[in-house]
Amino acid sequence: MRATFLAWAVRGAGLGVGLSVVVLLASIALAAARVLLLVFVAILLASALEPIIGWIRGKVGLGRGPTILLVYAAFFVVVVGFGLVVVPAAIDQAGDILAGLPPLLDRTRAWAADVRPGGLAKSLTALINSAEDLLLPKPPDPNAVVEAGLTVAEAVASVATLLTIVFFWLVEHARLQRFALAFLPARRRAGARDAWNEIENRLGLWVRGQLTLMAAIGLATGFAYSLLGVPSALLLGLTAALTEAIPIVGPFLGAVPAVLVAATVSLQLAVVVAGVYILLQLVEGNILVPLVMRNTIGLSPFLVVLSLLVGAAAGGIVGAFFAVPVAAAGLVILERLQARKVPVSQDRGGPESVDETKAAELGRSLPDAAAEKP
Repeated sequence: MRATFLAWAVRGAGLGVGLSVVVLLASIALAAARVLLLVFVAILLASALEPIIGWIRGKVGLGRGPTILLVYAAFFVVVVGFGLVVVPAAIDQAGDILAGLPPLLDRTRAWAADVRPGGLAKSLTALINSAEDLLLPKPPDPNAVVEAGLTVAEAVASVATLLTIVFFWLVEHARLQRFALAFLPARRRAGARDAWNEIENRLGLWVRGQLTLMAAIGLATGFAYSLLGVPSALLLGLTAALTEAIPIVGPFLGAVPAVLVAATVSLQLAVVVAGVYILLQLVEGNILVPLVMRNTIGLSPFLVVLSLLVGAAAGGIVGAFFAVPVAAAGLVILERLQARKVPVSQDRGGPESVDETKAAELGRSLPDAAAEKP
C-alpha cells in the first residue's frame, strides 16, 4: 500500500513539474513573441535564399560562407540601386499627389454640402474633414518627430538583426539540424530530416510565390495606370505591389490611393481606375493565386482561404500573413502521417464517380465505356 502511494506521489510530482515547465515555456514564448516572429521571418527568407545559394555554388564553385556573402552583397547593391533610382521618383510623385489633394477635397466638400437630406450632408462633410486631417501634411510636432525617429531607428535595428539571423541560420543550418535531430531515436532521424527539409523547401517556395504575385500586381497596375494617364503611376504601382503582401485588406489598401489620385483628374477616370483594379484582382485571385500557390507550396485554394480566415481570426493581419506558410508546414507533417501505401477507395456515390456508375449499370467496365466515346 505504501509503495503504491509513493508511486502515485512520484507520478503526481512529475506531472506537476511537467505542467510547470510547459507554463514557463509558454510564458517565455509570449514575452518573446516579437523575437520569435523575427526568427520565423528570418527562416522564411533563408529558405527562399537556399536554392539561390546552391545554384551559385554549383556555377562558381565557392564555399558556402563566401557564397552567402556574395548573395548579401548583391542584395545590398539592388537595395541601393532601388533607393537611388526608384525612391526619389516616388517621393516626387508623392509630392505631386499631396499638391493635388486640396482642390479635390474642396470640390468633394462642396458637392457634399448640396446632398439631401441634411443629415447625410453633415456625415459626408465630417468624413471628408477626417480624410483631410489624415492625408494632408500638418505642422511638425516635436514629439511626433521624436517618435518617428525612434520608429525609424527601431526598424533599421530590426532589419539589421533580421539579416544577421538569416546569415547565421544559413551558415549553421547543417549543424543546427544535426543538433536538433540528435534528440530523436536513430530510427526516426531520417524521416524527421526529410520532413524538416521539405518544410523549409515549401516555406521558400511560398516566399518566392508571394514575391511573384507582388511583382505581377505592381507591373500590371503601373502599366495600366500609365496607359490611362493616371498621375504618379510609378508610385501607385509600387504601392499596389507592397500592399499585395497584406492578406485580406491588401487589395483594398492598394486601390484607395489610385482612385483618389485619379479623382484629382476626373470622376470618370476614378471609376475606370476602380474597374481596372477590380478586374486585375479578379484575374489574380482566380488565376494567379491558385496557380502559384498550388504549384509552389501544394495548397489547394480551399486550404489557402481557410488558413487565411483562421489566421486572421487568431492573430489579425499578422496571423493572416503567416497563416499560409504555417498551413503548408502543417500539411507536410500530415502527409507524412498518412498511410499513402494503402490508398483510400473512391466514394462510388460521389460526383467524380458518375461515369463509373453509369458504366456499371450497363454491365461494362469504365475503360470500355470510355473507349466508345467519340
